[in-house]
Amino acid sequence: MQSTDIQQDIYTVSRLNSEVRLLLEEGFAQIWIEGEISNFAAPGSGHWYFSLKDAGAQVRCAMFRGGQRNLGFIPRDGMHVLIRARASLYPNRGEFQLIAEIMEERGEGKLRRAYELLRKKLEMAGLFAPAHKKPLPQFPKCIGVITSATGAAIRDILTVLKRRHASVPVIIYPTLVQGETAAPAIVKAIQAANRRKECDVLIVARGGGSLEDLWPFNEEIVAHAIYASELPIISGVGHEVDFTIADYVADLRAATPSAAAELSAPDCGELLQALIRQKQQIWRLIKTKLAASKQQIEWTQKHLLQLHPKRRLLEKMQRLDFCEQTLVQLQKHFLNKLQTKVKDCESRLHRVTPLHRIQSLQHQVHVQQQKLISLMTTKLIQKQTQLVNVSGKLDGISPLATLQRGYAIASTAQQKIVRAAFDVKAGDKLKIRIMQGEIDCIVEKTSA
Repeated sequence: MQSTDIQQDIYTVSRLNSEVRLLLEEGFAQIWIEGEISNFAAPGSGHWYFSLKDAGAQVRCAMFRGGQRNLGFIPRDGMHVLIRARASLYPNRGEFQLIAEIMEERGEGKLRRAYELLRKKLEMAGLFAPAHKKPLPQFPKCIGVITSATGAAIRDILTVLKRRHASVPVIIYPTLVQGETAAPAIVKAIQAANRRKECDVLIVARGGGSLEDLWPFNEEIVAHAIYASELPIISGVGHEVDFTIADYVADLRAATPSAAAELSAPDCGELLQALIRQKQQIWRLIKTKLAASKQQIEWTQKHLLQLHPKRRLLEKMQRLDFCEQTLVQLQKHFLNKLQTKVKDCESRLHRVTPLHRIQSLQHQVHVQQQKLISLMTTKLIQKQTQLVNVSGKLDGISPLATLQRGYAIASTAQQKIVRAAFDVKAGDKLKIRIMQGEIDCIVEKTSA
């Protein structure tokens, strides 16, 4: 009996893990737990596996694919999250784990996500458009500052303005710059400054801090208040690396509150140096202008002397003398040219007199006649000689000469000359040409 009881109290590993799993799931059916994600893994199955840890411990977690549908972000190592889960045990390895059903971002990561969503929303709405940016006054008559009256930002701004432009009045619109009520307070300060119209430029500023500290300047109501402001606004929130929604909407963004103060008012020292440089430049221009005017007057006086009537009269008289000399020279040249032309015409007229022309032509006719007679005689002799030679050659090769010697020429009916006996056969008709007449005959036989 005792042995049976002992046997019943012995657990198998599978039984132990199953009962422990049941106890865990019944005892911790739904809990909320906060921690930092580490060892995040997303295999091909679509399920997520990670560890959730704090400063003293960690626990294994799993989130199945079905619970990820409404999650607006992808978890990553180092992200601080809040999850709703149920405790369980993975029986195959006997490992305690949490099955996550809901997950939310916590801390700065959540704020970063909200910041990006709002920034994209306002950008699509046109609040960041450069066309809406208002120009800043070059020489403001009064500067308004919206910030904490006790913070370091106001001290930095006043110090910079005192150094750069001590004479410009500054109106402080004190407001909260941190906490849940800070955003409405900043909006009221902007609206009050626009309503009172005491200044012509506004600085919205606060010192550096975490994203959570600067969050009032990332609120949508603050962005719309800056966008609706009739006064130009310089945003000087945080340090150089900090960018808030207010920076994007403002007419000008400064890296720090001190930089915002520098951008809002001109530097009197620099203005004084610029005035001194401009004064020196004006004096140089005046001296240059005076020297140029003096030179112009001297040139004008010289020009007047050159245009004096007496001087011009002398020039005209000299011109007249020159024209007279030129006219005389031209007349002489023209007369000489005419005389040369007359002589040339007389010579040409003598050469073309009719009597002289007739004599010349008669002489040419006589000469040509002699040449023609000589050429005709020579040509006649040449032709007679050629005729004798050709006649002799023609007689030598003429068939008539052959016929005169008693020979005859036989030809067939086709007018083909018979040169050999085999050119014809018995019965062929032949025509025999002799010195006087022709004889038609028929071949009786041939012999070679």
